[in-house]
Amino acid sequence: MKKRYSAERKVEILREHFKNNIAVSEICSKYGINPSIFYRQEKELFEAAIEAFSKGYKKSRNGFKSTNERVMEEKIGKQQEVITWLTEENLK
Repeated sequence: MKKRYSAERKVEILREHFKNNIAVSEICSKYGINPSIFYRQEKELFEAAIEAFSKGYKKSRNGFKSTNERVMEEKIGKQQEVITWLTEENLK
């Protein structure tokens, strides 16, 4: 049976590997993870870290957001203001 770990748990497992300098084989055996899965998750972690540290990302309450995400949120906010205004104008 395949084990499913939450994103938080995956990070904890990878952190255990890096902080304690535990061999991949030992970590995989301990948690029942296929080494190819471990290496894929490690790659995903580092790819996400590159995005997080890039200039286009800003830390927010909900995590990291790209410049594009912030622009889109601003546009949505403006659209919501227009919808509110139009609704109020038509209800008078």
